[in-house]
Parts: sequence; C-alpha cells; structure tokens
Amino acid sequence: MSNARTARLTRRGLLAAGGALGLGAVLNACGDDGAKDGGADTKGSAKTGPWSFKDDRGTTVKLDEAPRNIVAFTGVAAALYDYGIEVKGVFGPTTTKDGKADVQAGDMDVSKVTVLGNVWDQFNVEKYAALAPDVLISTMFDDAGTLWYVPEASKDKIAKLAPSVGISVFDRQLTGPLQRMWELAESLGADMTAAKVTEAKKRFEAASERLRKAAKAKPEIKVLVGSASPELFYVSGSNLSIDLEYFKALGVNFVEPTEAAKKATGGWFESLSWENVDKHKADVIMMDDRSSAIQPADITEATWKQLPAVKAGQVIARSTEPILSYDKCVAPVEALAEAIEKARKVS
Repeated sequence: MSNARTARLTRRGLLAAGGALGLGAVLNACGDDGAKDGGADTKGSAKTGPWSFKDDRGTTVKLDEAPRNIVAFTGVAAALYDYGIEVKGVFGPTTTKDGKADVQAGDMDVSKVTVLGNVWDQFNVEKYAALAPDVLISTMFDDAGTLWYVPEASKDKIAKLAPSVGISVFDRQLTGPLQRMWELAESLGADMTAAKVTEAKKRFEAASERLRKAAKAKPEIKVLVGSASPELFYVSGSNLSIDLEYFKALGVNFVEPTEAAKKATGGWFESLSWENVDKHKADVIMMDDRSSAIQPADITEATWKQLPAVKAGQVIARSTEPILSYDKCVAPVEALAEAIEKARKVS
C-alpha cells in the first residue's frame, strides 16, 4: 500500500473498508462505474396525502404524497424490505463477485432493483436521475450528517435530484436506530401490526434478555471484535458502533484497544500487524461478516490459527453494519449469547 494512497483515505473510507474496523479493503473498492439494472417496479406506499419525516439531522422532508420511487443504501433497503416497503434503486454492497446477494442485502431480490453502485465511491448519478427519485435514504456514521456511501465528489449533484433522509448509526445503542427505522417504515405505509413484524420484535427482546443473562452468568468471558485484511488485523473498541454499545450495555465484557491506539482512527479501532495479532487476550472472537473483510475460514496467517479462541473454535460472525429491522437483528444477538453460554475460559 503506497503512502500516497493511504494519505487520501478519509474516515469515511476507513469505515467503508472495515466499518469501524478495516482499512485494507478500501483500496480494492475503486471498481468501475458500471451498475447493474433490475427490472422491478417499486411497491407503492399504501398511504395517501402529504408525507413528512424528520430525520436524525433534524431535517424534515415534506412531500405531497408518500414517496414511491425510493432509492436507499443497501442495508436500509434491506431493512425496509422486511417491513414490506420495496425500493427502486440501491447503492452500496449489493452483489458479490459471483452475482449473489451481498450479506448487507438481506432478503431482497437484488435482481429486481437498480444498483447504482456496488462499492465505495461508486454512484451512477445518471441512472439515479433516470429513476425519478422521490427520496434518498441512507445511514450516517458521524455527527456531521454525512450520508453513508454517497460519494463526496458527487453529493451536490445527487442532492439536487431528490430530498434525503439520514438515520444515525453513530455513537448510540442499537435499539435507537431500530426504532427510527421502524418509524420510517411506518411513515412509508408499512403495516407495523403485522404478525411477522410484531413477532420479530418479541424475538429480538427475548434474544437480548438471553444475552444479558449469559453475560451476567459468565462475566469472565472476554470478547474481542475483529476484522481481517491482507495486511492488517483490526480490533474494534466497544464505543461508537451501535451493536457493540448495545451488547456492552447488556453486560458483555469486551476487549478494548488502548485510547492511544484508537486515536488515529477517530476512536473506532486499533490496527495490528499479523505478527502482533495476539496482543489482546480473548475467549470469544467476533469477526466482520461483510464481503470487504477476509472471513475466518480464509485466514491463513499462522499467528491467527494459534490464538486460543481460534483453537477452541470460539469464533463467530459479527454483523458489523446491522440491517435495522428487528428480524435481522435477532440472529446476531442470539449468536453472541450462545457463544458466551458455551465458551470456555481460554485467555
């Protein structure tokens, strides 16, 4: 990795590569500007009359009617899909190299949406305009109102084509953004009394209580949160990320990088060489499940294989950018609860 390329990376770029955890993958994120077209029409909102929604920037978007041509960051689109709201276009990790749905696409049929950009800094403005968008929706990983995966270079052009809504996923617990996405979906016409929706919320609450009990029963179990790139291993702190802040509030004992180590990344994570991957002692390791990160089964570094948690088989996936529907947030909570329940003290 050249110093010149590294110097140009912003905090947004760091997050895109490892979502508060990685850097190396961003250097591979500069693909071509091609975008995949889908042929599906957006499902219209059942609501009629004027529509308004106040987002987490304090901005209120007002339209004559509920938006039908919705364009959203992939993870947002996946959450809305779980509530019965379908979007017309997406941007962000949507398909893998083999054409299958990316983990961040959830249950969406990715062949039925127009993909405006599949990697960081890729957003086809011309195709966006052709969709005649009513609104653009994304998450925000800072307190400055920066819309996730909307390129800095083209954000002004994009902003002129439709109003935007931002849902904050910065420095708060998971339940906050979950509730905000619920409110957004409801405003768009979703039936929040549907059995599938209400039952998913109950399952999430039950999973959370299970995790609370597991953490209380085994406070000695230390959990490390990591992400792998070819050059470096990233260890996340429990602050800033919505899932980790929530898990910590439930009592999970996280390994914390030193403040000095996190300073260079705005407080998100610590970068380690593979030679020093054993710096922190842990009993359970949660690993970034996104396609931008190397998955545990594909890590060949000998130092990784020698970690006590790895040798003990106590490694689980982490949904680094959770899909903000209750349905999709059940599994990550249950997985961590089960991991702690079954974990042996190996650190």
